[in-house]
Amino acid sequence: MYVVRVAYTLEQCWHDVPGGTATSMLRLAQELSQQEGIDLIGVAGRHRRPPMTGYEPTIAMTSLPLARPWLYESWRRLKWPLVESATGTVDVCHSTAGIPASSKAPNVVTLHDVAFLRRPDRLTRQGARVLTNAVERSRSAAAVTCPSSVVHDDLVAAGFDADRVHVVPWGVDTVDVPSGEIAGVRAHYGLPTEFVLAVATLEPRKNLRRLIEAHQRLPGVPPLVVAGPPGWGDVAADLEASSQHVLFLGHMRGDHLRVLYAAANVLAYPSEEEGFGLPVLEAMAAGTPVVTSRGTATEEVAGGAGELVDPFDVDSIGHGITSALNNAQQLRAKGLDRARECTWANTANAMMTVYQAVHERNA
Repeated sequence: MYVVRVAYTLEQCWHDVPGGTATSMLRLAQELSQQEGIDLIGVAGRHRRPPMTGYEPTIAMTSLPLARPWLYESWRRLKWPLVESATGTVDVCHSTAGIPASSKAPNVVTLHDVAFLRRPDRLTRQGARVLTNAVERSRSAAAVTCPSSVVHDDLVAAGFDADRVHVVPWGVDTVDVPSGEIAGVRAHYGLPTEFVLAVATLEPRKNLRRLIEAHQRLPGVPPLVVAGPPGWGDVAADLEASSQHVLFLGHMRGDHLRVLYAAANVLAYPSEEEGFGLPVLEAMAAGTPVVTSRGTATEEVAGGAGELVDPFDVDSIGHGITSALNNAQQLRAKGLDRARECTWANTANAMMTVYQAVHERNA
C-alpha cells in the first residue's frame, strides 16, 4: 500500500479564539493519524508560547519561520514559506484553517464557513479582507472540503466547480460523564442545579441578544448560562452590561465544556448563520436536548433530532426552549442516536478519500 504523505496546517491552534475550526481539525488529525496509508505531518508557525489549553496538537509538529499574522500575509503576497521547508517532500498539503498554505504539492483547502461572502458585516474589516482573499486563492486548489451542504452550496454559488468541492462533515465523540464530575464543575463555576446553556463566541452572528430576550420573556424557566470567549466588536460588553440575570462563564476548557453540556437541561444555539455548528453535536453526544436554527447548517447537523426555531423571531426561540424542556426525554434519545451516526472515523475516511483522489490525479 502506498502511504500518502500529507502536510497538515494547524496554525489556528494559536489563534486568540481557536474555536470550532481548531477543535474539529485537531480531532480529525488524531483520527487520521490512526489510519493506514497516511503519514500526517503537522505544520504551524514558530511560536514563543504553547497553544491555549485544550488546543495542543497530538500529532508530530514542524515549524515554519513565521507565525500569524505574518505567516498568512507572506503566503498571500510572496507564496513563502513553502510547507516543505519544514516537512520535507509531501504528496498533499492540507490547509485546514481556510488560508491556503504555500506548497509545491497539490493543495486541499478546508473552508469551514463562507457566509461572510454574503454578509461581510459579520466580520471585522480586516477579517473580511483576509478571508475573502483566502477564498479567491482557494479557487486554484486541487480540492476544497467543507463541513456542510450549506457551505458547499455557498461555494458553488460563488463560482466554485461543484465537482471539486467535497462535503466532509465533522464528527463527535459520545461521552458518559460521571455525576461526580458534573457536581465538581457545578461547584467550580457556581452553577444552578438547572440551567439553559448557550455555547458561543460573543459576536453578532451567534444571536445572543435575541436568545437573552427570548429567555427573559419565559416565566419559570431555568437560568441562562453562556460559555464562550469575547469575539469582535462591543457585543460582549453590551451583553454583560444589559443581562444581569445571565451567568457569563467566558472561555471554557474543553474538559469542563464536555461536563457543562451534560449538566445542562437544554442547549440553546439559535445562530443566524453557521458553517456547521459543532456545539449541536457535542450537546447531543452528552444527552442534552438541543434548540437550534431552522434554515442554516445547524438544521442539517441536527438531522431531525433537535427543536428547530426561526433565529430572527424571539417568540420562536422562546417557544423552542419551552418545547425542548417539556420534551426532554424524547429529544435526548434522538440526539444520542444522531451523535452515534456522526463519528470521527467517518470524517477521517471521507478525508482520506479526498487525499487519495488528489494524489492519484496529480501523481
